[in-house]
Amino acid sequence: MRSVAIEGKTREELGSKNAKQLRREGMVPCVIYGGGENIHFYTDKRSFKELLYTPEALLAVVNIDGKEVKCVVRDSQYHPVTEAIEHVDFFQLTDGQPVDVSAPINLVGNPRGVRNGGKLKFNLRRLTIRATEENLPGMVDLNVENLRIGQSLRVSDIPTAGFEILGDPTRSVVAIKTSRNVVAGDDEDEDAEGAEATAETAEA
Repeated sequence: MRSVAIEGKTREELGSKNAKQLRREGMVPCVIYGGGENIHFYTDKRSFKELLYTPEALLAVVNIDGKEVKCVVRDSQYHPVTEAIEHVDFFQLTDGQPVDVSAPINLVGNPRGVRNGGKLKFNLRRLTIRATEENLPGMVDLNVENLRIGQSLRVSDIPTAGFEILGDPTRSVVAIKTSRNVVAGDDEDEDAEGAEATAETAEA
């Protein structure tokens, strides 16, 4: 997992009044949990351009008054109208201790079923991953090259290497649905052809 450096300064005053003042100055109030005593700091809102506005999960190396702290984003809050960042919660990493992060799923390959006219349905785009720092993935790859019409892949089908996927293992991640553009092909199985026939009968 790649990391992004953030420069922060300790918040001397807490409370909503101080937080509003920081936001007016283009700063974002933040807090780091998980390292014993919570660390309250603030940083320029531009610090989050790469960290939050990217599909990839990233580590944050926060430098607060000369002290570096490795973290992951736990939560971020936005203004309901302007969508400006208003507050960010971090969780501090500890050597050898697993941490939970939200990582995107990256589909690899052009599914066989799509090449034959089917439609890809991407049901689950992010996963909650639990792993130690050295095993945290920026994204989780899932090969869909051989996925045929009528087939699907579930969370349990995702290969894991050094990390654990939290949540329901039976949940569907991606599926190939039939459509009017389906073409008969030697590489499609009988079940897929049956599904096409059923769909055509229903349409008729």
